[in-house]
Amino acid sequence: MHKTFVRNLFHLHRYQVILFLLIGTFVQQAQAQGGSFNYENKFSKKSYYFGITLGINMSKFRIDRDQSLVGNDTIATINSSFGPGFNLGIVANIKLGENFDFRFMTPTLSFADRRLEYNLTTSQTEVKKIESVFLEFPIHVRYKSKPYKDFRLFVVAGAKYTIDLASNSRSRKADDLIKVVQHDMAVEFGFGFQVFFPYFILSPEIKFSYGVMDILSRDEDLIYSSTIDKLFSRGFAISLHFEG
Repeated sequence: MHKTFVRNLFHLHRYQVILFLLIGTFVQQAQAQGGSFNYENKFSKKSYYFGITLGINMSKFRIDRDQSLVGNDTIATINSSFGPGFNLGIVANIKLGENFDFRFMTPTLSFADRRLEYNLTTSQTEVKKIESVFLEFPIHVRYKSKPYKDFRLFVVAGAKYTIDLASNSRSRKADDLIKVVQHDMAVEFGFGFQVFFPYFILSPEIKFSYGVMDILSRDEDLIYSSTIDKLFSRGFAISLHFEG
């Protein structure tokens, strides 16, 4: 458990360092310009624009353990650790006044690797990986600060509906694997910034996702499944949006 926690902290710290380096680079680029030329001359006049998004994600489960785990003679505890993935998709942005945007990314393809760690009473650890390919339909509202030298901060919030295209894969049919349902809903929030270049807008963003549906396909006959009451998706993504 301690090694897993340290490993997760390392992953989080590494991605935060990359994000901060990106922020420093583009803030310096924006401050080197004498005014909000690109924004005022081009992008402020657009009521909508499109783009692409590329990113990396880390995802895991929130576990509600079943009462049968208490005093279980095989499994002592169950935990979930972050697994890596990546995502890509199409962005559509509609302006709702000077400071608000309506955004939808349809469709977004996301690959995720989530893990369940079973600490057995024999002091061994059994790891179950659940690899997923998601087709995601996020809808967000974004609030933006006033532009300063072609630079702008924002916060974003919304929801997304996901379909797990791998939920019926052959590997999921193994008797000792945990099965999850195909559909999920999640609420999301995050923050980032925009840098206005002459021909495009670059928007680095970090976003957190909290699933609100129980996605466990429970099987009372399997000990790895029956000792869990509910599973909820959790994760975060660091993305780069290229829009124009």
